[in-house]
Amino acid sequence: MSFLETFRSALSSLRSNAMRTVLTLLGMIIGVFAIIVAVTAVQVIDVYFKESLQVLGSSTFSVSKTPVVNIGGPGDRSLRNRPDITYQQIQRLQRNLTVPADVSLRAWFDRGAVRYQDRETEPNIQLNGTDEHFLGNYGYDLAEGRFFTSEDVQFARSYVVLGHESAELLFPNETPVGKQVRFEGNRYEVIGVLAPRGSFLGWSQDNLMVTPVTRGFVNYGRSNRDIGMVSIRVPQDALMPVAMDETIGQMRAIRKVPPEEANNFEVSTNDSMRSTLDSFTATLTIGGLLIGAIALLASGVGIMNIMLVSVTERTREIGVRKAVGARRRDIMRQFLTEAFLLCLFGGVIGILLGALAGNGVAFYFGISAVFPVYWAIVAIVIVTLIAMGFGGYPALKASRLDPIESLRFE
Repeated sequence: MSFLETFRSALSSLRSNAMRTVLTLLGMIIGVFAIIVAVTAVQVIDVYFKESLQVLGSSTFSVSKTPVVNIGGPGDRSLRNRPDITYQQIQRLQRNLTVPADVSLRAWFDRGAVRYQDRETEPNIQLNGTDEHFLGNYGYDLAEGRFFTSEDVQFARSYVVLGHESAELLFPNETPVGKQVRFEGNRYEVIGVLAPRGSFLGWSQDNLMVTPVTRGFVNYGRSNRDIGMVSIRVPQDALMPVAMDETIGQMRAIRKVPPEEANNFEVSTNDSMRSTLDSFTATLTIGGLLIGAIALLASGVGIMNIMLVSVTERTREIGVRKAVGARRRDIMRQFLTEAFLLCLFGGVIGILLGALAGNGVAFYFGISAVFPVYWAIVAIVIVTLIAMGFGGYPALKASRLDPIESLRFE
C-alpha cells in the first residue's frame, strides 16, 4: 500500500466521522494555542521593551531610590524605607563627579489640565521638573522652539515645554511658542514643544509638559522631595564602568552609607533592565508552556481513546483488508497516519490562532507584530511526537488483530 493511498484512506476515515474528528481536534488546538499565544504575546512585549530601552542608548545609566524595573512590586520593606534622593544630593553629585557626564533629573510634580484661552486638555497631563540635559538623557527630541538653559533652571523661570498631545489640542492653528498657558492655578510661558514619542503599552508618552525643576519647587514646595529618576550620560561607552563606579562611590558618601552596608539606592543600565525583563518574560513563557503541555497531554489521551474506539468499530474492515493481502505494517501505518493528521491539523490551527491572538497585544498597543517561528516548529515536533506516542498503541493493536476473528466480529 503506497503512502498516497494510505494518506487518502486516512483522510476518508477522518471525514466519515467528522463530528468525532472535530471534537478530537479541539483538544490539540487548545493545547498548541495556549503555547503559541503565550510565547507570541511575551515576544511582542519583550521586543517592545527592548526597543524602548534602546532609545536611551548604551552610554546612559540611571540612579533611583528603588529599582526602575521592579517586577515583584513595592512589597520589600527595605526598599520602601530608603531615604529620598533629593535635589541637593544630585547637585552635590554633579559638582563632585570627575568623569565627563551630563546629569539630568526628572521629578514628578502634578497631574491636571492645561488651559489656553477657551481651550483645555484632559486632566491627565503630567508636569515634570527637569533641567537642561533632559532631551539627550531621556531620549526626547524638540519639535519647535527651544529647551531650557542652565540659567532658566538657576533662576527658576516660569517656562514650560509642552508635550505633543497638549500642543496639538491647545494650538491647532498657531504656534505655541511665546504663549501663556495655565496649569493648576499657575501661569507658564511656552518656549518649546517636544516631538511625539508615541505610547508605551497603551500609556501615552506625549501627555506631559516639563518645567525647570526649580520652578516646580517654587510652585509646589518641598525642595527636599524625592527625585523620581536621575539619568547620567557619558560621551563614550568606554567611560560607562568608570562613571558608574564613581557615581556609586559619590552617592554612598553623599547619603552617608556605612562601608559595611549595601547601597540604599539603585544604579540601572539598559542591560540590567533588560536582564530583569528577560527573567520576567521567561517566567511568563514557562507558565504558558506548562498550561499548553497539560492541555496537550489531555489531548493525547483523548486521541488514544478515540483511536482505540476506531479500532474496535473497524475490526471487520481490518479483517477484510488483511484477507485481501494487507500486511501488519500497512494497517499500522494507516492508523498512525490518521493520528498524525489529527495532530497536524490541530497543531497548524492552534499555531495560527495562537499567533493571531498573541499579536492582538501588538495590534491593541500599536506594537510591531511578531511570529514565533522557533516555537511554531517546536509545536509541530511536539504534536508529531504525540501522534506517534499516543497513536502508536492503537495502531499496534489494530495491526495484531487476527483476520479470521476480525471477519467474525459483529
